[in-house]
Amino acid sequence: MRFSGIVSFLERYRHRAATAGVDALGFYLPPYAYAEMQILEAAVKGVGSLDDDKLADYIRRSTFDTVVGPISFGSRGEWAEPRILYVQYRGVQGNDVEQFKHAGKAVILYPLRFRSGELMSPFVPTKH
Repeated sequence: MRFSGIVSFLERYRHRAATAGVDALGFYLPPYAYAEMQILEAAVKGVGSLDDDKLADYIRRSTFDTVVGPISFGSRGEWAEPRILYVQYRGVQGNDVEQFKHAGKAVILYPLRFRSGELMSPFVPTKH
């Protein structure tokens, strides 16, 4: 999923992560943590204040463009659209983490809006 800013974010993150010896890919938590800060920055600028109630109201009624795509929230503060991805890894060979930086290793199955392929199961009988 190539939302605006994600490629440059991951490049910067991976450079620093390699130096620090931490998560070499940065797909899971780092982009979402950065998106949280993008949302907070936009809310502070939109409200012009650090008042918690005003920020919360602004965040509840707004959609934010982030490195993980547009994000808005439901009535209870949950994401209006699910963002937890269900993926299937394919063609993994050995233990080289570099292979996961290339498209096709992780096929998105859900949410449907972001689906990049169908589930492949080794347990489904094939016809010969």
